[in-house]
Amino acid sequence: MAYDTVLLGHGSGGQMMKRLIDELFFECFGSPELVAGNDAGVAELPPTGRIALSTDSFVVTPQFFPGGNIGRLAVCGTVNDVATSGAQVRYLSCGFILEEGYPMDDLRTIVQTMAETAAEAGVRIITGDTKVVERGGADGVYINTAGVGEVPAGVALSGAACRPGDVVLLSGTLGDHGIAVMSQREGLSFGTDIVSDAAPLNGLIAAVMEAAPHVRCFRDPTRGGLASTLNEFASASNVAIEVEEEAIPVRDAVRGACEMLGYDVLQVANEGKMVAVVPAAEADDALRAMRASRYGENAAIIGRVEELASGAAPIVRVRTGWGSTRVLDMLVGEQLPRIC
Repeated sequence: MAYDTVLLGHGSGGQMMKRLIDELFFECFGSPELVAGNDAGVAELPPTGRIALSTDSFVVTPQFFPGGNIGRLAVCGTVNDVATSGAQVRYLSCGFILEEGYPMDDLRTIVQTMAETAAEAGVRIITGDTKVVERGGADGVYINTAGVGEVPAGVALSGAACRPGDVVLLSGTLGDHGIAVMSQREGLSFGTDIVSDAAPLNGLIAAVMEAAPHVRCFRDPTRGGLASTLNEFASASNVAIEVEEEAIPVRDAVRGACEMLGYDVLQVANEGKMVAVVPAAEADDALRAMRASRYGENAAIIGRVEELASGAAPIVRVRTGWGSTRVLDMLVGEQLPRIC
C-alpha cells in the first residue's frame, strides 16, 4: 500500500478508501460474501430458524500487548459472547474507527491477526465498515464486531437457569488479560512474563455441551471478572453461590501483581476464560471436556449453587483457606479502564 499512515481520504468513500478496502481488508479477510463488495453480506439462515446475535466494541489501550492485540480481542470477544448461548458461531462483521495518522503497518498487523483468529474459530468475516476521524479524534483505532450463530434445536441456556446443587466450573487461570494489558500500559515488570489469555472458546463450549447435555449456562468473565459473572448468575436465578478461594486457578505472577497493585483478582478482566454451571451429576464429565480442550487445561471446579434462606437476597460468597467466608460483590466503578 502506497501510504505509511491512515489519512482522512481513506474514509472518504473515494479511490483511497477503495484501495484500503481492496488491498487490506479484502486481501486479509477474503470471504466470498465480503469480496462481493455489497453493502450487506448475504448468508444462509440456519435450518432451526434460531440465531444468536451479539455485538461489542473494543477500545483497549495500548492496542498491542503481551499475547495479542486489539484485533484478536475483537474477534475472540464476540465469538465467545455468541458461543455462550450454545450457538455455533458462523459470521462476523467488523467496523473500524481509524484516527488520521495511524501507522498503516500497525493496521495491517491488526487486520491480519483478526483474519488468523477468525480462521482459528472457524468463522467468516462477511461485512464491515471503515471510518476515519481527524488526528486527535480517537486513540488510534477502535473496532466494533458483531457475530451471528446458529442455535441448535432444544438449546436454551440462561443465567437464570442455575439451580441449588449445581456446580460452577472455570476453564482456566484468572486475571491474565487484565494484568498483561495494565503492565504494558504502565511499563511494569513482574519478573516473569504475563500474557493475555485472549482466545476463541467456541470449541471448548461445544465440547462441554456434548459432555454435559444439561449444562445451565456459560459466561465469559470479561469486565468485572469472575465476581460480576457470579453475581449476575445469582441475581438472575435467585440463588446463593459459594466458591472455594483455593480452588480458583490463578498464576503466581498474576496473584503477586494484583497484591502489589491492590486489585482483587476475582474482579480482573479475562478474555479467554469461560464460567459454566452444570448439574452436579455432569460436573466431572464437563471438567474432563474442558481440560481436553485447547484452552482449558487449567480448568477447575470452583464452587456450588445453594438455595437461599427464606427472604434472603441473592449472594455470592468466597470460602477462604482459613475456613471463613466473605461476600464477593460486583466491581464498583472502573478498576482497569480501557482493558478491552
